[in-house]
Amino acid sequence: LRLPVRRLRRDELDQRLVAGDRRQGLLLYRTRCPECDACVPLRIPVARFQPSRSQRRTLRRGDAALGITAGPPEVDARRVELYNLHKVGRGLADGQSPIDAVAYEDFLVNTCCDTFELRYRLGDVLVGVAVTDRSRRALSAVYTYYDPALERLGLGTYSILKQIELCRSLGLPYLYLGLFIAESPVMRYKARLLPHERRLGGAWVPYERG
Repeated sequence: LRLPVRRLRRDELDQRLVAGDRRQGLLLYRTRCPECDACVPLRIPVARFQPSRSQRRTLRRGDAALGITAGPPEVDARRVELYNLHKVGRGLADGQSPIDAVAYEDFLVNTCCDTFELRYRLGDVLVGVAVTDRSRRALSAVYTYYDPALERLGLGTYSILKQIELCRSLGLPYLYLGLFIAESPVMRYKARLLPHERRLGGAWVPYERG
């Protein structure tokens, strides 16, 4: 764990992302377990990424149904409700108690770098949020949650595809997707986003389609 003594510049965050660091609240962290190397940082080189047929359908379906805005991270009752619904609905709660507004703010609002959120709305109703960091050469997907009742929209994949679009529009070569664990069912979707790169042995190794 690392606690920056001041807010990071975009080039400084870029260095941390390249080194495999992740951010949670004000802290940077990197997994380093003595007998396990299952957690692997993963990023998408956006210029080379090609969505699959299924991913293109998800993008069209989401674009037709959802409105998207961006702004600074916020905390309110709807966001806390959505976050807790998502944790339970996606089987991620693991017996944990629901978080409150204070815990939400510590996790997803407090930050040590340039951070914004993408807000997904169905009509006037907030149905998903993607908290995202920006470095000099990348966006980093910190955490995405959404209403599990809208599983048909594939909001998790849709959010990544929109972040890739945003990277391209900003001229940023990478989208960082955090850690990938091959044995984790809830992370398998990351392996389907190709081509991508995984940080193995201190180097970013490409994984190609097919």
